Amino acid sequence: MTTTAPPPSSGLLLRVLPTGLYAGRARVLVERSLLVNRRAWLALFSGFFEPLFYLFGLGFGFAQLVGDVVGPSGQPVSYVAFVAPALMAAAAMNGAVYDATFNIFFKFKYAKLYDAMLATPLGPLDVAIGEIAWALIRGALYSAGFLAVMLGMGLLTSPWALLALPASVLVAFAFAAIGMAATTFMRSWQDFDLVQLALTPMFLFSTTFFPLSVYPEPLQVAVQCFPLYHAIEVMRALTMGDVDLSLLGHLSYFVVMAAVGTVVASRRLGKLLLS
Repeated sequence: MTTTAPPPSSGLLLRVLPTGLYAGRARVLVERSLLVNRRAWLALFSGFFEPLFYLFGLGFGFAQLVGDVVGPSGQPVSYVAFVAPALMAAAAMNGAVYDATFNIFFKFKYAKLYDAMLATPLGPLDVAIGEIAWALIRGALYSAGFLAVMLGMGLLTSPWALLALPASVLVAFAFAAIGMAATTFMRSWQDFDLVQLALTPMFLFSTTFFPLSVYPEPLQVAVQCFPLYHAIEVMRALTMGDVDLSLLGHLSYFVVMAAVGTVVASRRLGKLLLS
């Protein structure tokens, strides 16, 4: 029996739109990442320690000078309890973004790994989902470790804290998707200065160390646009038990962010590698 080969133009279409046909194939990229990193576990978990050092340095040292601060619902809370959920959100962000930018850029520009992958039945969306999933796992591992530290320090005072881990997975997913999408626009290693330029202000100003009320009103509006601000609001609400409907708005922010990042990343990969 003979078959008719599809026209050349349809080959690109089949690879750019593999969602239903190749569902689940993205897991092979996660398996590959696990195999590659099984001997580099120290480098994998190194990003967990930066926010942990901030917690011990500021939460215990600086806290002696600050005292109590205003919590999410206006109640006074200890400074260490105020900072810890924010640093957990930052850990999820850092783990996802660094893996979705530096590592993916090397695979894309130098190792040419994705050219080989797209010679298989894998399509750009499979590659995007697989790499985003691995970055998500890395961010979630950082958050899980940080949550365990908070539990050991007695900083989890509400049963809602059980939902902080799945919430951090969503946060990591969103940052990984946006990070990978941004990586497809980068031309050289110098462009990573822009990544740091975006992450550092978010880390410092997204109410990580100070309540939103300390900023002037115009700056408050700018801070509320930062993705990390919404992640911190979610983590503080869950770990302190101050849960209300506004939490859905913060979570919706990350659902949209993840969807946009995944679509842009897959389309850019298809355009760059299959054109």
